[in-house]
Amino acid sequence: MTKDKPLTIIQYPKCGTCRTAIKSLQNKGNEVISRHIVEETPTAEEIKTLVANSGLELKKFFNTSGDVYRELGLKDKLADMAEDEKYKLLASNGMLIKRPIVTDGEQVTVGYKEEQFEQVWANGKG
Repeated sequence: MTKDKPLTIIQYPKCGTCRTAIKSLQNKGNEVISRHIVEETPTAEEIKTLVANSGLELKKFFNTSGDVYRELGLKDKLADMAEDEKYKLLASNGMLIKRPIVTDGEQVTVGYKEEQFEQVWANGKG
């Protein structure tokens, strides 16, 4: 049994974790639509929807191990930033966003953990 909806994965092609995530999704029988996180960076509104659907805190969407995050000194600045500023910041540079983000339009996962993908994205469940 396959799911009706294709999954959109917002990812960076040079990211090994993203490539592994795509393979995992495809191996589970999912149709995957790939979106380049830098060339098609999600808008602030899209990010708000992703955060809401994920059930996670906004800070989980920041790529804290990325160069841009460190260069901008965000570790110390985020705590004092207004929420709207954080959304605008994420939308301004795809490299600030933790990847991959996978969504079917309702559920959202951020990052890649095989166990999580098994629970959320394995076909035939639910």
